[in-house]
Amino acid sequence: MPSHLEHIKSESRLLRGTIAEGLADTVTGAIAESDTKLLKFHGSYMQDDRDIRDERRRQKLEPAYAFMLRARLPGGVMTPAQWLAFDELASNYASSGLRITTRQTFQWHGILKKNLKASIAAINAAAASTIAACGDVNRNVICNTNPIESEAHEKAYAWAARLSEHLKPKTRAYHEFWLDGEKLVGEEAANEQEPLYGPTYLPRKFKIGVAIPPLNDIDVYSQDLALIAIIENGELVGFNVGIGGGMGATHGDPATYPRLADIIGFVRPENLVVLAETVIGVQRDWGDREERKHARLKYTVDTYGLDATKAEIEKRLGFALEPARAFHFDHNGDRYGWVKGHAGRWHLTLQVESGRLLDTEAHTWLSGMRELAHIHTGDIRLTCNQNLIIANVAAEDRDTIDELVARHHMDGYKRYSGIRQHSIACVALPTCGLAMAESERYLPSLLLKLETLLDRHGLIDAPILLRLSGCPNGCSRPYLAEIALVGRAPGRYDLRLGADFQGQRLNQAYRENVDEAVILEVLDGLFGRYAAERNAGEYFGDFLLRVGVLSEPRKIPLKVNA
Repeated sequence: MPSHLEHIKSESRLLRGTIAEGLADTVTGAIAESDTKLLKFHGSYMQDDRDIRDERRRQKLEPAYAFMLRARLPGGVMTPAQWLAFDELASNYASSGLRITTRQTFQWHGILKKNLKASIAAINAAAASTIAACGDVNRNVICNTNPIESEAHEKAYAWAARLSEHLKPKTRAYHEFWLDGEKLVGEEAANEQEPLYGPTYLPRKFKIGVAIPPLNDIDVYSQDLALIAIIENGELVGFNVGIGGGMGATHGDPATYPRLADIIGFVRPENLVVLAETVIGVQRDWGDREERKHARLKYTVDTYGLDATKAEIEKRLGFALEPARAFHFDHNGDRYGWVKGHAGRWHLTLQVESGRLLDTEAHTWLSGMRELAHIHTGDIRLTCNQNLIIANVAAEDRDTIDELVARHHMDGYKRYSGIRQHSIACVALPTCGLAMAESERYLPSLLLKLETLLDRHGLIDAPILLRLSGCPNGCSRPYLAEIALVGRAPGRYDLRLGADFQGQRLNQAYRENVDEAVILEVLDGLFGRYAAERNAGEYFGDFLLRVGVLSEPRKIPLKVNA
């Protein structure tokens, strides 16, 4: 029997439901529960401030409802003018400044219901959108944005942008609600269709990522559809295709688990769009619509088998995928500082802790980036590690950019420890309704304590992947970290260890449901061994496997390495 949400979607008239009526209701700051499910397809989640939830209950007030809004920004690329528009939206309607997500876009928190339409309209006025940034559809298409000396990178990004546009839902509901578009009536309304998704869309969310070796800064193996750009003699010749990646899990439910994508072949650029449509179509038709926890493509692949899933994809395509091409990844982090690209342009990557852009005593990110956007003639790019790139800078403008960055104390990457440079945290409390423990707010204090341990062992500059997640759903991709804390309850986490530095191996549960004291004690001992016994150039996760602290993983997905 289809889940309750499947009925909500099927009866929604292509994502309309009663959203319009809910927005017009001034008695409450909320909308109907069924409409919150549909609102995700429009790019928004209804949330409340969990810090004051109990106090408001005692005062017999409804929760402090507000809405999170997420932009659809393929590849995380924007113009300076768009940056200014997004900054103005944060100032006018949102709380907590700008937040860079782990899928290369912005999200705004604390938007009141009465301001939701104006906020979405402002994003669209800046030539962006929020449609399908959430919901059971293809989400924001991510793409490697650390440019190097190749025009092929521009072509790979262009394909990511094309996929994002092509795979958007076609319902007119978005324009009706948010942009004052003409409402369909009569025969037009009756005949409105979703040619790819159908009336119930996908069983769950669907994620596509484009990685450009040797950099895996998007963690391509965590994607439902993983596309690895193959560049030969400076030309983009096509993409290796992987299917079945996904990070989400549920504590205590062994039927749910993180999974890395398996590579099933190679596709040429001219067949990329139809390939994406076909994989989505298989998931639409084969995915589990009864149990949402089991509805991602990774479970479809494991239920039917990789070979059978690949065969169905090729049957619908009408041709066989070519054998996968050779490639290799060096790492899945960002490259900080200046990087020279082609055509004499330069790109500056800055680290933004947890992706939070605020003006504080320590640094003035909002003011600094606002000033920069007024003078910058290139573009600005967000990364999946919650950082940003000042891109396409002329050589003669580098000194001006450096001076501005330093003046606003946005150059912390020059001084940060190795583990701080490779840390990610999800938003978690107080706004995320799924969070079981702190994440973003806990990261600063945890880093200081870990840095004390690392410094004592002479490891302060050792690059170590650290990721925090407030729950097992894994928005910060914790299962691909050398050290990960996955929230269980306030102050308690699962400690997971042993992923690799290229994003090609999952970590393992090492201690479950432990507090900070246990976490620090365990890591102190392991850091000591790492300092004394590591091989030259050996990463922490690899060391833990080599010396037997962790067992060898039972399964490593197919990878083609040069």
